[in-house]
Amino acid sequence: MAIDRIGLADFLRRRREFLQPEDVGLPRGIRRRRTSGLRREEAAGLCHMSTDYYSRLEQGRGPHPSEQMIASIARGFHLVHDECDHLLLLAGHHPAPRTDDSDQISPGMLRVLSRLHDTPAEITNELGETLRQNAPGIALTGNTTHYTGPARSIAYRWFTDPATRQRYAAGDHDFLSRLFASGTREIATLRGPDSRAARLAELLLARSEEFRTLWHRHEVGLRPHDGKNFIHPELGRLKLDCQILLDPVQAHYLHAFTAPPDTESYEKLRLLTVGGSQPTR
Repeated sequence: MAIDRIGLADFLRRRREFLQPEDVGLPRGIRRRRTSGLRREEAAGLCHMSTDYYSRLEQGRGPHPSEQMIASIARGFHLVHDECDHLLLLAGHHPAPRTDDSDQISPGMLRVLSRLHDTPAEITNELGETLRQNAPGIALTGNTTHYTGPARSIAYRWFTDPATRQRYAAGDHDFLSRLFASGTREIATLRGPDSRAARLAELLLARSEEFRTLWHRHEVGLRPHDGKNFIHPELGRLKLDCQILLDPVQAHYLHAFTAPPDTESYEKLRLLTVGGSQPTR
């Protein structure tokens, strides 16, 4: 396919002008901005490329960007599925077939996450893979975005890595085991035998006797409790409420953790959000 340089340049320019600094986690600054949306150097930084390279693309005179470079632009501009496909076509590439495991987070959900400065929060997909965390979220549970392969899923880590359970109160372990087994079965059934969920179930059936026992119960329909009991390595037990925002198009979930005012957990949570206690992982 041939690159549509004029269309690509116009699309990039319009997307840059549409985005505001706070939409992508950048400070607006106190000086008045002479351009609407992002500056070119800001857009280039978000897309992990030089300002000169990005500017040439936006001016319709740049090189033919690779699929990897287009993917970097899509992540930097927080594009949704249809926008990603459109960008690939403009750049002369064929979009990949749609799957059930996209990590592309919607701009709206990212904007919500960026505004939760004093609330631990994370965005996960339906397999329990952490796609994004804010700083208080990392302080609460540790950084869970760095895992690769099947270990990206908390269900996989729960049944294969004993250290995962240390962050959760022991009294909740039995229910959480049932919850993760039930959820894995539901997603595997929904997505089909060739899905990543089905492959995750196969791996767990081979590696965990506990998972095999729960899997054969064929228990479905379990849902998380509103209350979460975390064990922080420095602050001890925190009893938190969990509010969940669902993006039904991409099956992503934003989890926000709060505590009622004037409680011990509220004070501990305040220490986390102001940097009074750092995670040990």
